[in-house]
Amino acid sequence: MAFLRNDAINRVNLHSGVQALAQGAGSIFFFVLLLKAGVSVPHALLAQAAIVTLRFALRPLVLPLAIRFGLKPLLIAGTLMLALRFPLLAEVRGIDAALIALLAVTALAELTYWLAYNTYFAMLGDDEHRGHQVAAREAFIAVLSIASPLLGTWALLTLGPRWAFAGIAVVQALAALPLLGLPNMSVVAQAPGALRAAKLAFALLVVDGWFDACYFFVWEIGLFLSLGESIAAYGGAMALAGLVGASFGLWVGRHVDGGGGRRTVLIAYSVAVAIVILRAGSLPTPWLAVIAHALGAVLMPLLLPPLGAAAYTLAKASPCPFRFHMVTEGGWDIGCAGACVTAAALVSLGAPLSVPILLALPAVAAGFTLLWRYFGSLSSPLAGSG
Repeated sequence: MAFLRNDAINRVNLHSGVQALAQGAGSIFFFVLLLKAGVSVPHALLAQAAIVTLRFALRPLVLPLAIRFGLKPLLIAGTLMLALRFPLLAEVRGIDAALIALLAVTALAELTYWLAYNTYFAMLGDDEHRGHQVAAREAFIAVLSIASPLLGTWALLTLGPRWAFAGIAVVQALAALPLLGLPNMSVVAQAPGALRAAKLAFALLVVDGWFDACYFFVWEIGLFLSLGESIAAYGGAMALAGLVGASFGLWVGRHVDGGGGRRTVLIAYSVAVAIVILRAGSLPTPWLAVIAHALGAVLMPLLLPPLGAAAYTLAKASPCPFRFHMVTEGGWDIGCAGACVTAAALVSLGAPLSVPILLALPAVAAGFTLLWRYFGSLSSPLAGSG
């Protein structure tokens, strides 16, 4: 298991696991708490669009900080700032000052965190083990995703939102501890050609942002409403999905690294089509929606290793991985914001949530085409014969 010999990546993956515990106990209830607070479905989707739009607008401001201080301080600061959003979420009572503060803090925290995190993972990872290392991270997260929704549900129903999210904020802050032993990574002051190097990954992330908005955000709202707005049922469905997702992962990474990039892409996106259609059709039937959600957990362990292997490998080979991720994450924000606004408009016009869920299908087709071409263009064993 040579891919486990990279101590820095192991530390980052341990951090990812602790963070996943906080996210699984708290962030999965973002739309739930907004809807419980009286925010309408279209406005909840527009709130998510506002977060990523603000991230997009503020992103250039982070570059001077990265050049001055390096990646490690940014990653730690982003991790701690993410903890601040949980207490704010507990205070939302509709479209009010607490909601505006929540959107602003979340945008700034996510911007700082994900830029540093993705750049770190790209720079510290090993190209020959990229699929394994992404898959190991996702497998670890999937295991923790079994318990974290149950803990979050118990805390919300027993302690109430304020105490529950205060505890989750502490867990999120503890995710910074594994990062303390990491080396700091510098960002060069000038990097000609860095933006051009991100062209393919930018397209991939625009598509991925659109897909994620439909597959995750719209679906989470639809699932909660399908389950009668029951927090207990919703948390149970999330835990069941974690149990299913934990059964997959490392095999996929090994398949990518061992020459099965195209085969993995074909399998992943075929599964994506089936699950998107199942999710869209399941909403009127709660038990079927729970099954669709559980089966949906299979997709990320299938999809993220080839997508991550492509994006992280391209980033490491670019003149500046940090600027590379500035471009690609900007692409994700564009795709996500566009899908959220489109979904909000459709729902406002009376369309059922199944319609914006189905809008994930064009993104599936585009993502498959881009990754199929990428793995087919490689001369290394990563490409495979497909």
